[in-house]
This record gives sequence, C-alpha cells and structure tokens, in this order.
Amino acid sequence: MAARPRALVVRSAGTNCDAETAFALESCGAQATILPAEPFLERPELLADYQLLAIPGGFSYGDDILAGKVFGLELAARAGEQIVKLVQRGGAAIGICNGFQILVQMGLLPGLEQPFGKPEVTLTDNDVHKYQDRWVRMRVTSDRCVWLAKGETLFAPAAHGEGKLIPRDEAVRRTLHEQGRVVLRYIGPNGEDDPPFPHCPNGAVDSIAGLTDRTGRILGLMPHPERHFLPWHHPTWTRDGLAEVPDGRKLFERGVNAVR
Repeated sequence: MAARPRALVVRSAGTNCDAETAFALESCGAQATILPAEPFLERPELLADYQLLAIPGGFSYGDDILAGKVFGLELAARAGEQIVKLVQRGGAAIGICNGFQILVQMGLLPGLEQPFGKPEVTLTDNDVHKYQDRWVRMRVTSDRCVWLAKGETLFAPAAHGEGKLIPRDEAVRRTLHEQGRVVLRYIGPNGEDDPPFPHCPNGAVDSIAGLTDRTGRILGLMPHPERHFLPWHHPTWTRDGLAEVPDGRKLFERGVNAVR
C-alpha cells in the first residue's frame, strides 16, 4: 500500500469545520494534522512536509471586514509562496466555504493572470441578504480539477451569508468558462441549469458554486462536502436508505488519491 499522504488543516479564530475536514481526509487515507494559523504563519516552510492543504469553513477572524479577507491577506503575504510550491510539486489544496472565500481573497483562485494578484472574482452577500443553511445540488462542469469527475452531481449542505460569486468583469467571466475553471454549478432538483432561489442559495453569476486554479489541483467551493461524508448525513437516509459512497466522500477520496 502507498504511504499515507500528509494533510495540513489550517484553522484560525472563528474556523469551525476543521475537525470534520480532518476526519474526512483521515477516513480517505490521509494523515491529517490540524494547526492554528499563527504557528503555521510563523513557519510556513513546514508545508514542505505535506502533500495536501485544507482551509476549512467557518468565520475566520469573525469575517469582520469581508468574508475571508484578513486570513486571505495573511496567507498570501506570509505563506503564499509555499502554497504555490506545494501545488508545483504535485500536491493539492481545498478551500471549503470560508476557505473558498480565503482563497479568492488571496488571489489564488481563480488565478487567471498570476497567483496572488488582484482578486478576479469576489464572494459577496447572498441575494436574499440572509444567511442560508440548506442542502443544494451541484453538477461538475469541467474535467480540469483532480478533486472532481465531470458530469457527476453532488448533494451537500450550503451554510453561508456571503456566497454570491461575481467575476470582476465580463472578460473574466468568459475566461472562467473557456478555461474550464468553473468546476461546480448549482442545479435544480431535476438537474435544471441556472435554477432560481433556493436551489441557487446566493444568486451567484452563472450559478457558480466552485472554481479551480490553472493547475486543476486547487479546489474552492461554497457547499460543505465534509457534511455529507457519512451515509446518515443525508437528510432522507431513513426513507431512501444509506448510500454506499456519500457524495462528499467521493470528493475527498479523489483529492487524497491525486497526491499518492
């Protein structure tokens, strides 16, 4: 059996999904370590000992300025170079919900021009101006990302107040689609594209739920795959039975296998 890849789960004040994310990675064959932000930012070179990086959900630093802004600026300035090296040597990274917001604020996603440049998209207030906590469906629309399989549909909980993705301009919007960077889009209950609220919980442009970078090894998504990881996480399991492989587990298994 191949050696277990090492996964680093970085949390800050306000992060609240680190244990669930570490559990998912461990269950899929990785050796996960949870590390607070400050020790990591003091020694970002320790990322050289890991093959996976996960930035989990929550409310980093209370999202006081803008969701993910403070932690994103810290990571870009103090650990950005090490994250780029992780991917260059065949590693992978994932940002979930607040983690996605952080990767966007870093400029790492989508990174059309260069990593850590001016943000090319933003994640802002949901159209309904309320926090949304509901299960949503997504379709994988690109074969570019190692965490996902094109054509597959995923069912997972969304839980955010600032999840509406807006590209910087029309040129960025077109490029995201042309380069296959849009990897997840919200769909309706019967697979309909561009569904209305509540099936698209935030009003994102083109119903975008997730993006990847130029390498396809970094994934950012708003819904929480770690919350649909065990069969009994599904809201209708008592009526419909237990899934053999829950949707969230499929995603984490692919990410771990991509770095073996």
